[in-house]
Amino acid sequence: MKVRMTLLAGIAAAALLSGVPDVGAQATEKTTQTQGEFFMTEPKAFTLEVPGASIYYERQGSGPPLLIIPGGPQDAGVFAELSARLSHFYTVVTYDPRGNSRTTTDAPLGDLDLGVQADDAAALIDALGDGPAYVFGTSGGAQIGLELAVRHPAKVRTLVVHEPPAIMLLDDPTAQLAADKDIHDTYKREGVDAAMAKFFGMNDLDAGPGHGAEGQAAGEVPADAEPAGPPGSDMPPEAAETFVRVSGNFEYWLAHGMLPLSTYRPDVAALKAGAPRIVVAIGEGSAGQPIEEMGRALAKSLETAPVAFPGDHMGFEPHAQQFAEVLRRSFAGK
Repeated sequence: MKVRMTLLAGIAAAALLSGVPDVGAQATEKTTQTQGEFFMTEPKAFTLEVPGASIYYERQGSGPPLLIIPGGPQDAGVFAELSARLSHFYTVVTYDPRGNSRTTTDAPLGDLDLGVQADDAAALIDALGDGPAYVFGTSGGAQIGLELAVRHPAKVRTLVVHEPPAIMLLDDPTAQLAADKDIHDTYKREGVDAAMAKFFGMNDLDAGPGHGAEGQAAGEVPADAEPAGPPGSDMPPEAAETFVRVSGNFEYWLAHGMLPLSTYRPDVAALKAGAPRIVVAIGEGSAGQPIEEMGRALAKSLETAPVAFPGDHMGFEPHAQQFAEVLRRSFAGK
């Protein structure tokens, strides 16, 4: 029985309702289709030169600046519908973080440096203009957002951190750290497919709510586990491209990104003393999962109450409209 890697499918499906522009410094914009009752347009694509890298980013909409920071191996294409819905109220920038997809670097990258990642995010806010910016970070992107608020507090108006893997704030992080090390060791020993199968199984992200591999309890990974292939031929070309890009980022994330993100300990004192207001977002569908415990640990450290968001760890994709509404209320302090 094969592990169904529906987290990856979910990542790719986030681009199903919107096109992804080609890479390049030249800006392009094109109207796409109507989804429900809102009208989607493709964003403009740009690159931003920063020390050691050329950051690919997409910009759309008008209004106060909003930066979306992807998590782990994700890129800008993952947030296509969410960005389009938010673009009616904000100038939205999504991007491919250093190490992922269409962002290029001057030299091969070593382990992910959250300080450098935060500086990249700050440079994007400067490029947006009219700061400070609203910032939304999910998963590992939430960790980068926290470091951004520590290093560049004047650039952030409100930061919403969605399900950060704040392992180091748990009362006892031993078990979670061991689990992540096991995934990393599996990658080094057996490769990307085996490590990702184990990651999805451990995090109950394989076959839908309450299940790991098909027909198995969460966390169980069969000996013959292997990733599912890309969705069928009915997948729009832009979504298929996103699927391929994100799956191509797994190698860097497993080798150099996962452990630095999960062992990051935010400077809680600086965050509490700093100017940005911080909202901890936890998916309603993540109840009882380790990621909920991590989010609550961060909220407790910051002496704030977490806010419930639609869906689970990928809730911004299947529940984009509701997610955008809750995000707007969170930015407004309601």
